[in-house]
Amino acid sequence: MINKTVANAQEAVADVFSDAVLMFGGFGLSGIPENSIKALLEMDLSGLTCISNNAGVDDFGIGLMLQKKMVKKMISSYVGENAEFERQLLSGELEVELIPQGTLAERVRAGGAGIPAFFTPAGVGTEVAEGKEIREFEGKLYLLERWLKADFAFVKAWKGDTSGNLIFKGTARNFNPMMAAAGKITIAEVEELVPAGELDPNSIHTPGIYVQRIFQGVDYEKRIEQRTVSKK
Repeated sequence: MINKTVANAQEAVADVFSDAVLMFGGFGLSGIPENSIKALLEMDLSGLTCISNNAGVDDFGIGLMLQKKMVKKMISSYVGENAEFERQLLSGELEVELIPQGTLAERVRAGGAGIPAFFTPAGVGTEVAEGKEIREFEGKLYLLERWLKADFAFVKAWKGDTSGNLIFKGTARNFNPMMAAAGKITIAEVEELVPAGELDPNSIHTPGIYVQRIFQGVDYEKRIEQRTVSKK
């Protein structure tokens, strides 16, 4: 079995370059690769294209990369929690491609599956359809969407082994598995790293074939975007 472990986040991200296309797993602030993002913030990077369901918040996650002006373009579905994102978008500093959430998920999945394009009804008749091919199938209009791939995909799992097999927990399973398959180089950080062969093969969500580097993360904050409590 190939041992894909690296010592830490800094070693894992050392060859990330300016103008690269990056994918970040997670849903909201759940399951985001916190350690990898912190390591990227220590580097002198610019012109990045970031593909993520959302853009973090002002002081956490991808929001910190936006503050540092590392990001040239965001490809996302939901960005409503980030005031700095809004400011850069309205000022013209940041290029943004907003995509329906299901379409974003399928474009990433298609990238991992080697499917260059597909037709979907989502977005027909809206700004999403501008400049895209539209065809009719069985009396209904569909627009052509293209795959999404990345130079580097960053994912965060609950548990992984030294061969790169991953298990996600809860909401973190939303975008992480499909992004792991769509990166030329996929970097996984895990809460618990175990020797190869210790994970139940029937419980693995991402096979190690998709992962090039893995490390055990530290000091996870696991922020909550909007904390609410029930009223008596």
